[in-house]
Amino acid sequence: MTWSIIARLPDSGRLGFAAASRFFALGARVPFLEAGVGVVATQALLNPHYGPKGLELLRQGRGVHETVEALVEADDGRAARQLHLMDSTGQAAAYTGEECIDWHGHRAVEDCSVAGNMLAGPAVIEHTLEAYLARDDLDFPQRLIAALRAGEEAGGDRRGRQSACLIIVHDQSYTELDLRVDDHADPIGELARLETVSRERWVHFRRYLPTRENPAGITDRARIEAEIAAATSRGTAERP
Repeated sequence: MTWSIIARLPDSGRLGFAAASRFFALGARVPFLEAGVGVVATQALLNPHYGPKGLELLRQGRGVHETVEALVEADDGRAARQLHLMDSTGQAAAYTGEECIDWHGHRAVEDCSVAGNMLAGPAVIEHTLEAYLARDDLDFPQRLIAALRAGEEAGGDRRGRQSACLIIVHDQSYTELDLRVDDHADPIGELARLETVSRERWVHFRRYLPTRENPAGITDRARIEAEIAAATSRGTAERP
C-alpha cells in the first residue's frame, strides 16, 4: 500500500524519509526516525511496534540485518508485513512477507533504500531510486520529493493517491523538517508546496531553537525577526 525512500547524506549525517500511499495519514504510523540512530519504516499491514523496538536495537549497536530478523521473528503476523530500515552509517536491510500484495520489492545502495508493496510494478522502486541518485543538485528535502514524483510517474500505489510525508533529522532530538499530507487528491504535489512554504520562515527560524550546544537557544525576538527578514530578502537558506 506504500512506497518509501530512506536516505542519508554522508557529509552531514542527516537522515531523511519520504513516502506516499493510498492510505490515510501514513506519516503517523509508517516512519520512525532518531538522529544519530537510524530510520525504521513499517509497511503493508504495518506493525507500529517495529519502530520503537527497531530504533532501540539500533541504539544498542545491533546490525541492520540482525535488527530486521529480531523484529520479524517476534511477530506472528510477519507474513503480511514489509519493513526496511537504515542505521546512522547508511547501512540498510529489508524484509517483505510472502503475503504482501504484488507488486512488492526493495532496492538498496549505499546511503539509500527504497521499498514498496501493492505497487503498479517494479519500475516504481527503480525510478524512485534512480531519481534520488541523479538529483544530488537539489537540497535534501527537494531531492526526496523528486524521488517520490519519479515513483508516482512510474505508477505509484496501484490503488491511487491519498497521503504523503517527509521527515528529516540531523543532530538534535527533534526533527529538522516534518511534513505530513494526510488526505489529499495530489499528496506529493501538496508535500512539495508545504516544503516550499517551509523555506519562507521555518528553515531560518529553526536556527534559533534550543540545541544540545546551546540549551537556551536564542530568545531575542528583535534579533530573530531582523535576521529572518535579512535572510529572506537575500533568498538564502541553509542547504542540508
